[in-house]
Amino acid sequence: MVKQSNGQMAIDLHNVQKMYRGKVHALRGIDMQVHPGEIFGLLGPNGAGKSTLVKIMMTVVRPTQASGTMLGRPVGHKPTLGRVGYLPEHHRFPQYLTGAQVLDFYAAMANVSRTERRRRTAELLDVVGMSEWANKKISSYSKGMLQRVGLAQALMNDPQLVLLDEPTDGVDPVGRREIRDVLVRLRDEGRTVFLNSHLLSELELVCSRVAILVQGEVAMQGSLDDLTSESRRYEILILGSPPGWVKENADVRHEPVGVDRTRLVMQGAEPGPVQPIVDRLRSDGTTIVSLQPVRENLEDLFLRAVTDPSTGKAYKPGAARNGGAS
Repeated sequence: MVKQSNGQMAIDLHNVQKMYRGKVHALRGIDMQVHPGEIFGLLGPNGAGKSTLVKIMMTVVRPTQASGTMLGRPVGHKPTLGRVGYLPEHHRFPQYLTGAQVLDFYAAMANVSRTERRRRTAELLDVVGMSEWANKKISSYSKGMLQRVGLAQALMNDPQLVLLDEPTDGVDPVGRREIRDVLVRLRDEGRTVFLNSHLLSELELVCSRVAILVQGEVAMQGSLDDLTSESRRYEILILGSPPGWVKENADVRHEPVGVDRTRLVMQGAEPGPVQPIVDRLRSDGTTIVSLQPVRENLEDLFLRAVTDPSTGKAYKPGAARNGGAS
């Protein structure tokens, strides 16, 4: 079990900015907090600044301006980086090495002892489902296999914080499920996982909190429950037209579904107000086809975040949101 920080954020960033060549404003003042022991999802359209932010945290890219901490120490603190595992988006391994040699090489660079490297190499190759390919050269691997080995190398130093940039890119559905299982296992061990991905359905399955970047700014940040609270509602599907008393009830919205059904909608997350409506529908002899709680999913949130309300279209790459700097 990995020891968690006492009350400290695993990642606590403030006013992170990055300007390339004095022209391209990639990040426009990012504030972001990641709790210890959680899986945190970072998402956004292409060009939003996701990979730039990850690279700044790993000191691959120098920020124009930034303050904050990782694992309680200032971003860039070298001893702290030794407790961080990292999988870049476009990683490249030497083609002449085998999978086992790749893990041993990268672990050696992280000062992992030889005995520990051997033990963890066998263990992690098994965890990511690559044991049978351990002694085969990287040149024979598919994209999905490379992603699996990449995830294993990010864990070789027994990290407390793991930063993964598109870890399921090129991985088939079975492999994505296995990687999700690994991420959940890391969380259950007390590790923090920072996950950058385009696959919204994958993030929704494993993340407790997310942040959505749009044009270098945080458009939304929080738990899915908090971010979708205003969209929560109950939907009752009935046969035929709604009774007259439903049409007169200001708390119940009704809309036709096909030629012979009607959907009744009640805003709110609490089931209590729905019960009298259901009871009266039954007493009237109305056939209830279904009753279900509904809320926005992560795709809905994403589309809402990346859409300019003034035009109804996605924000154009390079254009600032809310009239910010361009």
